Amino acid sequence: MPHTTPSWVDLGSLFFITLCCAERGKNQLCQDETARRLLECAKFYHYKGDWYCRLFLLMPDHLHVLAAFPFDSGMKPFIRKFKIYTGQTCGIRWQRDFFDHRPRNSNELDLKLDYVRQNPLRAGLVVRAEDWKYRWEPSATDEPA
Repeated sequence: MPHTTPSWVDLGSLFFITLCCAERGKNQLCQDETARRLLECAKFYHYKGDWYCRLFLLMPDHLHVLAAFPFDSGMKPFIRKFKIYTGQTCGIRWQRDFFDHRPRNSNELDLKLDYVRQNPLRAGLVVRAEDWKYRWEPSATDEPA
């Protein structure tokens, strides 16, 4: 998959992205220390302006992100940088590629957000989706100091 944003896509459009660990079926991301590092990394890149992260959610062997990217840097180079950094600092071996999809309207975006938030519940990892602790969504109270 080329992962290039077509010229007709509006700047700041959100993308639904899934990154998978090389070894599926094993809990590699939802161990507290690894998860803490990944969530901090997502926040760091968000506040640095490398991406605008709307939702970042870890599952045991993959993660989901809804994010927009600056036009001058783009999605593919950023994902590559993210994988290299988290691979080195967290010992994660990622699959070579990733999945991305651009929600085409607000209804589709809401469906993707709900899908991601409900993923831990569907997987039987929590009783209520809102109890999943391996998630980050920027909010007004979560601004950098």
